[in-house]
Amino acid sequence: MTRALVIGKFMPIHNGHIALINFAATHADEVIVSMSYTKADVTDPALRLKWIKEIFKDRPNIVPSIIEDNFDDVSLPLPERTKTWAEVMRRAYPKIGLIVSSEEYGEPFAANLDAKHILFDADREKFPVSASRIRENPFRYWEFIPAVVRPYFVKKVCFYGSESTGKSFMAQKMARLYQTEFVPEVARELITSNEFTEADIVKIGHAQINRINEKLKTANKILFCDTDTITTQIYSQHYLNTVPPVLYELEKQVQYDHYFLFDIDVPWVADGLRDLGSEEGRRRMYQTFKDELDRRQLNYIPVQGSWAEREQVIVQAVEELLDSGE
Repeated sequence: MTRALVIGKFMPIHNGHIALINFAATHADEVIVSMSYTKADVTDPALRLKWIKEIFKDRPNIVPSIIEDNFDDVSLPLPERTKTWAEVMRRAYPKIGLIVSSEEYGEPFAANLDAKHILFDADREKFPVSASRIRENPFRYWEFIPAVVRPYFVKKVCFYGSESTGKSFMAQKMARLYQTEFVPEVARELITSNEFTEADIVKIGHAQINRINEKLKTANKILFCDTDTITTQIYSQHYLNTVPPVLYELEKQVQYDHYFLFDIDVPWVADGLRDLGSEEGRRRMYQTFKDELDRRQLNYIPVQGSWAEREQVIVQAVEELLDSGE
């Protein structure tokens, strides 16, 4: 039996890594994918390992594993440095007969393990990408990021504010413009009037989070969200005079990259569910929404003016977000 070893941080795993691992599998009966981590890693090791396992879940001959990197000494020349690696790998894994890599460490590492070495795409001609480049600007290398990893990098944008300010319309329009997904106000699918219970509002809170997580899987770089859990809290307080504690816990589950606060300087339109159309009521509710962002010290971009002006503000901010990739 030939057992190959592929090592890396996989922070994140990308299509170049996947091709490397698949290449190794053509030269061995079993491939151990050894993912190293340190406590200082910017991406959660458990999440990285989960990605690898998901990608190769139907490949029993590819065995993902995790090992803490508390042994590497970058100050040493590669022959000495990889000697330590080899000692650790011997203790961690069964007999390794083959090292497959795209890096210069491959030869000395294999020699120290008494194994053969096969080099794969060392010049990055087939896959001109690296994990560090993806971390620096994921959108520039989007095509190289596996589907299971992409949700981690998707930017979540919240269209936030009181009723009848154009959030739903704009979320759908922006999703079409940027060829991505949007998350609707799920409450409208669950209630038909403003006569609801605490159980209803909790159900709405969970459903909103679940829908976000669902849409993240297929979003293209950016996800437009019509409302958030803070909004659910505000309406719970307004209609029920209480906020179930679980809504504050749900709020922690999603962090938005950008908030757009929609002003009330557009006509209020009745739709059978809205009931806060008086000028005073709209002003008061707008201030409540604004205060909740300020209290949390969350930055936001005001959205005001005509529909065309509103769209211009949003598009400009989104373009800057996509250009920066951060």
